[in-house]
Amino acid sequence: MTIRDIIVRYSKELEEISSTPRLDVETLLQKVLNVDRLYILLNLDKSLSKEEENLFNKFIEERLNNRPIAYIVGNREFMGLDFYVQEGVLIPRGDTEILVEELLSIINEDEELNICDLCSGSGAIGISLAMNRKNIKVDEIDNYDIPEKVTKSNIVKHGLENRVKFIKSNLLEEVIKVGKKYDIIVSNPPYIKACEIEGLMDDVKLYEPHVALDGGEDGLIFYRRIIEESRLTLNENGILAFEIGHDQGLDVRILMEEAGFSNVKLVKDLAGLDRVLLGYFKY
Repeated sequence: MTIRDIIVRYSKELEEISSTPRLDVETLLQKVLNVDRLYILLNLDKSLSKEEENLFNKFIEERLNNRPIAYIVGNREFMGLDFYVQEGVLIPRGDTEILVEELLSIINEDEELNICDLCSGSGAIGISLAMNRKNIKVDEIDNYDIPEKVTKSNIVKHGLENRVKFIKSNLLEEVIKVGKKYDIIVSNPPYIKACEIEGLMDDVKLYEPHVALDGGEDGLIFYRRIIEESRLTLNENGILAFEIGHDQGLDVRILMEEAGFSNVKLVKDLAGLDRVLLGYFKY
């Protein structure tokens, strides 16, 4: 089969499960052939070898079973950077770039700050901040083995071993033990209500880690804990910044203000939905 044949046939087959069927096929072809997208577009009449076709067939079968593209190819772009991902970490999403961009608008180019990326997953938030601000130091914190492996791999991938470290901890427990303080704590915690997990799309529900999705009965369990623990780990006027669910803006704002955070700011995403909250801590 030629590249054109494969794109036409499998784009059609993926229409029922994917909003980007052609892009999915092209991405799998890029992985199989180890080429960029431009090569695919300029070589539509190229035929795959038997070995390449077998590998593509394996990948497309996984995709037809709703396995996310990022897990199949092992990477996802975020903030213009390439991140290694695997099952066991949440796939970085474009919506989360709004959280990173908001913080970059606050952090000066030459500022020296200590930052914590809490519930780090792949490390995408903290690493993106460090890649864009050359004088900050970042602790990536997560409590599970696969995020530790993936985050450490991405730290090395982006050459940040001197400024970005991984700490294995149940939220901020290990940091509190040693009395470390941060200028900014940023987190995209699990925030989906437990009762809503079953209603998620199959590629999310079946493959992405539920521990990175499930925010308890009301979706706020991790916000409560992080807000409380951040009061022990933020410097005066330190910033706490969250990604939030589309209907959580008011609830999380109240939790932050009741805990002593001021100038709490809500940022909406491109669809006009609540996406980011950040506030300043006063002793």
